[in-house]
Amino acid sequence: MNPDDDGERTWTEATALAAPALLGAAAGLILGELMSPQARRGAAIGVAALGVATLLPLTIGFAIGLVNGPESKFGARRRLRRIRDAAGGAGYGDDDDGDLGSLRAV
Repeated sequence: MNPDDDGERTWTEATALAAPALLGAAAGLILGELMSPQARRGAAIGVAALGVATLLPLTIGFAIGLVNGPESKFGARRRLRRIRDAAGGAGYGDDDDGDLGSLRAV
């Protein structure tokens, strides 16, 4: 989720990301036959809960991006507000209507 990331990874980064998943799958295959069905079920539920917990930040970030992104109504308002604030607010704010007479053309 780095904004500077161009999305391309080298083969070493890709293998480093895939290695834990492959090791976990191998351990699951090896230990699966050693455990009783009740223990397997409990372990599966625990691992599934960990998987959901690791996906929550990504899901929440995606939802926040949809609501506050530049294409949304709120994002467009925020961007317009920043543009107006960057201009110094001279003549743009709703509360500056009384000061318009003091502005002179240069």
